[in-house]
Amino acid sequence: MTDVVCVIPALNAAATLPRVIDGVRRALPGALIVGVDDGSADGTGRIFDDSCDATERFAANMGKGAALRAGFARALAMGARRVLTLDADGQHDPAYAPRLIAALEVAHIAVGERTRAGTAMPLRRRVSNALSTAAISAVAGRRLPDTQCGFRAVRREVLETITGVGDRYEFETDFIIRAARHGYEIVAVPIPTIYGSTSHFRECRDAIRVVATIWRHRTGAAR
Repeated sequence: MTDVVCVIPALNAAATLPRVIDGVRRALPGALIVGVDDGSADGTGRIFDDSCDATERFAANMGKGAALRAGFARALAMGARRVLTLDADGQHDPAYAPRLIAALEVAHIAVGERTRAGTAMPLRRRVSNALSTAAISAVAGRRLPDTQCGFRAVRREVLETITGVGDRYEFETDFIIRAARHGYEIVAVPIPTIYGSTSHFRECRDAIRVVATIWRHRTGAAR
């Protein structure tokens, strides 16, 4: 059984992807990497083919949630005991990957918690992240770490139990709520904030999806 598989979902990330993959190789020398090309048009898929151990590819953009589900399924098929996820845009420093993996010795899920002091993240994003984390924690019934951070490590048994609903950014919200309600131990691992201009998060449309997901869990409509 493979110890660690890293899943990297990507959409038009050719400019930053080589550095991210190289960082993962240096930080986790024994890990396998699964790249998920979410309908890119800039050569992202070719980079994955040349640099990763496996590639999943969508002909059209399906969303981050769909990409993560495909990556998780491939990682499980490869026999992963632990799965790491990080974004392809360079906002997650792969040097912190070993800390997330190590945290799985005492928890089922480790989530990167971005520092806010001195951050370049716009104020509106800091406020929205804080509010969403508070709302998600309330629905989950316990305090959760930075719920909008995609830099995470997860044990195999969690992925075998929790599927997660949603094809876009709401998937990560749904997944963490379901995991918390299932009783899985979730811990935070401090990571630096690296904020650039290449986020695919659409603040109106994707925020509405996240809020709708929280509401479904709050009202018991989520299945």
